[in-house]
Amino acid sequence: MNAHEIEYQIHGEEMQYVEIELDPQEGVVAEAGSFMMMNDGISMDTIFGDGSNQDEGILGKLFSAGKRMLTGESLFMTIFKNSGIGKKQVSFAAPYPGKIIPIDLSVMGRKFICQKDSFLCAAKGVSVGIEFSKRLGRGLFGGEGFIMQKLEGDGLAFVHAGGNMSKKVLQAGETLKVDTGCIVGFTKDVDYDIEFVGGIKNTVFGGEGLFFAILKGPGTVYIQSLPFSRLAGRVLALAPQTGSKRRGEGSLLGGIGDILDGDNRI
Repeated sequence: MNAHEIEYQIHGEEMQYVEIELDPQEGVVAEAGSFMMMNDGISMDTIFGDGSNQDEGILGKLFSAGKRMLTGESLFMTIFKNSGIGKKQVSFAAPYPGKIIPIDLSVMGRKFICQKDSFLCAAKGVSVGIEFSKRLGRGLFGGEGFIMQKLEGDGLAFVHAGGNMSKKVLQAGETLKVDTGCIVGFTKDVDYDIEFVGGIKNTVFGGEGLFFAILKGPGTVYIQSLPFSRLAGRVLALAPQTGSKRRGEGSLLGGIGDILDGDNRI
């Protein structure tokens, strides 16, 4: 194997974290901000890109970092390496409620395509790159634009799905229609395109967007029930504006309820 062979355990239900066990000299690469805790004896090193081109000199490092810049991610990632004696543990936490999904690239055809913000961490040696869309419609209306992330190699990687996760194994020619934001990722043989919802009522009043994502097998697809964009949209919609008063949501009394509970002051 080119990637380090790591062991792991996922803890929690709604707010999960993954604990990775490292043998001496083994390492794991992670997105900035996902670190939770680690044992003494694990060293931390910030690098350009994902570390997969570190032996190719400065050009390899710049190329790796440039790929991440195109996806909107940080130019830097962090490598955690067991520099001590014996097994050590390092843990990474999910950024919001959902499920952490282990992806064994050795059984996924050595390539997995995912949303730009779903990657959490991976064994050192896994390449974290970009996947360009070759279809204009998918790039313009697919929710993720022309660029998604791709994970390549033969090691373990971990991605995060918001809410609950559904794993669908599609047979050859089998098609699944999905909200564009609900896709977590899929294997390399899955054909991904978009389709117009159709119908005036559906378009104007449906509230589900103008397009479906069309995923056609064979391959494996991971779907999330709560995309972060949907969660953030709901929070922003309910957040009070500067200088505004509460709307008494959820109460038949409305604004009168705000007065009774003391929020409206004279």
